[in-house]
Amino acid sequence: MKFTKEIKAAIIALASIAVLYTGINFLKGNSFLGGDIKYTAYFPNTGSIMVSSNVTLNGVTVGKVTAIKSIPNGPVNKKVKMTFNIQEKDIRLPKGTFVEIGSLDFINKSLIIHTPANISKGYYKPNSVIPGKLSIDMVTQVKAYADPISQRLQKMMGSIDRMVISLSSFWDTTATSEIEGSLLEVKNTIKRLGRVANELEGFIASERNQFSKIMSNVESITLNIRKSNDELSKIIGNTRKITDDFVSADFKTVILDAQTTIKKLNLALEDVENGHGTLGKLIHDEKLYNELVETNKDLQNLVTDLQENPSRYVHFSVFGKKSEGLILSEKEELKFKKWLDTIPD
Repeated sequence: MKFTKEIKAAIIALASIAVLYTGINFLKGNSFLGGDIKYTAYFPNTGSIMVSSNVTLNGVTVGKVTAIKSIPNGPVNKKVKMTFNIQEKDIRLPKGTFVEIGSLDFINKSLIIHTPANISKGYYKPNSVIPGKLSIDMVTQVKAYADPISQRLQKMMGSIDRMVISLSSFWDTTATSEIEGSLLEVKNTIKRLGRVANELEGFIASERNQFSKIMSNVESITLNIRKSNDELSKIIGNTRKITDDFVSADFKTVILDAQTTIKKLNLALEDVENGHGTLGKLIHDEKLYNELVETNKDLQNLVTDLQENPSRYVHFSVFGKKSEGLILSEKEELKFKKWLDTIPD
């Protein structure tokens, strides 16, 4: 069977289209025969990942990144939508898995799959959304570590510059002359100290004899005090005895008398409390108290009536007329009148 040129050209064109389609899919990260399982993850940014970047699991490439789409209006951690596939048929992602944009080495980056140890929760279905995480690359880590050190070095260099400037401004001709003047003053001070030491030595030599006499006098005074030690002890003993006699003769007697008086007072109060004696009966016998009160009232009434109506009790003879009642002499009448005047109203 012979093919015409048109048929051959059509077959070649179809084959070319198929190869081109397959090549484009391969460049996109799809396998030649298709049937890959696809998943989706969201990230804050791409992290320098491109389409057809590798997807690795335990360091082994198991898929490719097939699509990257920007989402400007998405949340902070969902600005980039990334689609990737798993080309290995036997690999399934258990729940709890997350993908991370990280560096395999200093040059290449990939999408790294991290699976959990516990796979009892089941597996993600195809086209499911897998949690995404953006790791910090090594350059960023080194920069974060080096920036504080660099700032400290800059501050330290500034301090060193200020110190050098200060030393330079100090170490000029004026400072040099001031240092020389200070050293000269120190030298003169040492000379003065030497002269003072010599004068002190001469003074001590001249006053040594006088100091010896003073010490001799002190020694003689000490000997006299030692000799008089017995007499001082006797004087102190006599003083102590006089003090003891004074305390024992006066204060002891006073204390004993006070104790005796207090005992007598306690006995008297005990008799009063028990109703003994006149005061005890007066305090405890209510009838006697009431009778004394009534008697006092009657006496007061009698005195009041006597003052107001003396004629009821005593009759005076003015013109020699015979009087009734009690007959008093003139002296007795005068005494009675004086007694009435002394009675308070």
